[in-house]
Amino acid sequence: MVTIRTLTLGIAESHPLPASILGQAAHILQEASAQYAAAGYTVQTLRISTRSLFQDLADWSAAAILVYARELQQMLDDFGLEYCSVGTVQVSEPHVSLQPLEQVADILAATTAISMTVQLATQRYGLRPEAALPTAEIIQRLAHETDEGFGNFRFAMLACVEPGSPFFPSAYHEGPSSLSIGLQGASLLTEELASGESKRTEPLGLSMITERVRTALERAAGPIVSMAQEFVRGKQIRFGGIDLSPAPMGEESIVPALESCGYGEFGDAGTLAVVAALTEAFKSTGLPTCGYCGLMLPVLEDRLLGQRWAEKRLTPHQLLLYSAVCGTGLDTIPLAGKTEPAVMAHLLLDVATLALRLRKPLSARLFPVPGRQTGELTVFTSPYLTNTQIG
Repeated sequence: MVTIRTLTLGIAESHPLPASILGQAAHILQEASAQYAAAGYTVQTLRISTRSLFQDLADWSAAAILVYARELQQMLDDFGLEYCSVGTVQVSEPHVSLQPLEQVADILAATTAISMTVQLATQRYGLRPEAALPTAEIIQRLAHETDEGFGNFRFAMLACVEPGSPFFPSAYHEGPSSLSIGLQGASLLTEELASGESKRTEPLGLSMITERVRTALERAAGPIVSMAQEFVRGKQIRFGGIDLSPAPMGEESIVPALESCGYGEFGDAGTLAVVAALTEAFKSTGLPTCGYCGLMLPVLEDRLLGQRWAEKRLTPHQLLLYSAVCGTGLDTIPLAGKTEPAVMAHLLLDVATLALRLRKPLSARLFPVPGRQTGELTVFTSPYLTNTQIG
């Protein structure tokens, strides 16, 4: 049975959020989780996403916002909520000031459950290049002002990402309250694609990859969707959809699914064709979807992917190439601790430009590793991160 990575509740109310709203959100998520657990599903995390903090509190001082962020963290702790996105800074809009970017690192460094993002490009407004450097400076600050640089786990640059995604840190909310779901389906894909691998004499056909994965997802996710639609009935929330992206985690890697198709190891010629075939399946199920519905390739969250990275089979721009036909952009990319913000800004611009030109959502989570240089191994102690060589 497929694992549910997250049940994410988008909250309609504006900041500052009172304890009563957070308590209600926690109750809804716990009730939904209990129903899935009773049906035999494992639900890994419960999360909330909100409207843009800086948009709602535009007339507040930086000091007042930081006080509120700490108060929000305490309320989240009180209700047992470990994940809360407080929205994105929509700097792609030309009238939006870049000044709030200076506060993002302060907020994330002062909290543990809060995630934030910066949206650098949208289809409506295009790309705002001058926002790339201050966004990269947030990444550099988080690398050195949070333990092991883990603050960058809760921060991302977005480009053309719409509200309503269940996955963090990209999730943010607009409109009526809604429940969305994200899967952890890497093992599901491996089971489906590796079936009969030992007897295979030639690569699995690309159309066959799409068909088999589509069928497996419809079979596994259909009941999850039906339960969600029934759950929200009669409540003042709507079902926002399911993100079918097969998010990997640690030993549950996406790499075996890709390599079992018979096109070589991940990073070899043919990888692009395989990831495109998989994405076609995610986007053609007929299920009510939301978010990316693409292939997630987080180097520091997937042990075998981290191994392929250490083997020099992958580079940031190679991963960006795969994102052109499938995934979410650049995710948990390990960089030397002293990587200049200008270098990271250029990488962010590449991601945002690709998203804009292809009219698809992409994001970037870059991970400068404090005290480490190119070629050295990371030494993360977090259970959410694997260790690999810095590229």
